[in-house]
Amino acid sequence: MFSLSIKPQWQLESLDGRQLLPRLVELLGAIHETGSLALACRHIGLSYRYAWGLLKDGDALFGAPLVLMSRGRGASLSPLAEKLVWADKRISARLSPLLDSLASELEVELQRALSATQPILRMQASHGFAVETLREWFSRAQIPLDLKYCTSFEAVAALTQSGCDIAGFHVPMGEYEQPTLQAFARWIRPQSQSLIHLATRRQGIMLAAHNPKGIHGLSDFTRADVRFVNRQPGSATRHLLDLMLKHEKIDARRIHGHDNGEFTHAAVAAYVASDMADVGFGVETAAKRFGLDFLPVVTERYFFLCQTRFLQSPLMERMIETLRSDSFRLAVNSLPGYDAANSGQLQTIVEAFDQSAKIFRNA
Repeated sequence: MFSLSIKPQWQLESLDGRQLLPRLVELLGAIHETGSLALACRHIGLSYRYAWGLLKDGDALFGAPLVLMSRGRGASLSPLAEKLVWADKRISARLSPLLDSLASELEVELQRALSATQPILRMQASHGFAVETLREWFSRAQIPLDLKYCTSFEAVAALTQSGCDIAGFHVPMGEYEQPTLQAFARWIRPQSQSLIHLATRRQGIMLAAHNPKGIHGLSDFTRADVRFVNRQPGSATRHLLDLMLKHEKIDARRIHGHDNGEFTHAAVAAYVASDMADVGFGVETAAKRFGLDFLPVVTERYFFLCQTRFLQSPLMERMIETLRSDSFRLAVNSLPGYDAANSGQLQTIVEAFDQSAKIFRNA
């Protein structure tokens, strides 16, 4: 079995189509991470001489310095270079889930070409860092997985329509559980479906480091000096945020940027980190990876939904074994805001949502 990865990469070109300064942005990103030209060269496998020439050519092309060298203090990026690096980070954050889905699709095609008889687990799921970890685990364990990232609502709908074997979705705990379940109720079948617990995770407010705008809650989103970046329409995180705004009687139309939509938590965090917005809403892991402050607001449970009869299949048995392993739980617990204590636990719909069972009586 093959493990595939696809990474986004962009290239500067002249108007006549000639490539300019290959690997420049990659080099700038490595300098940003290491604070040293020498370390950056070792990190990405470039000679110091080539990298130095690349920077000089970049300075000439843009008419401004890209890297500031200081004896004893290493290297730092100029404002222009920082913009290039943050543009690259935003591209990666936006495209990575899509590229992971494409990589999974190609892995499946290769697997089918090599062994037409081996079963493949079809999963549709809301993107999340624990799901990313599970995909990596499956790849290492050579468990064939056809993974498509989509919204929670799309995933659960696909399961009902036999478009996948297992659907990943998340539901907040507490007062927003019942209205969220009402949005899922049309697709959930308590008599024939079961849940597998993946993890709990914290969702909350993402802020620029040290909170320069003094944002302390959702009510601050409506301030004239605050720029907000949202998730895309149809995502469960955006649905959750709209429920909270309604509960607190906050008019979403007064939020500058409410109509903006990014497709991942990482993309929201990158948007804030690159100073294109002051605040966003998403999971803690994304905020921490981009050096942002984070104000936790709600804890939610991430589940996999499947047909109960499918639990007895060999693929599902291997998946549940993986979820229950100490090593997998340790990997998920290392993600900020995640807790995998109950990973692999099987529950009926009513057991998991006992206080909201009436929602499914007519399902």
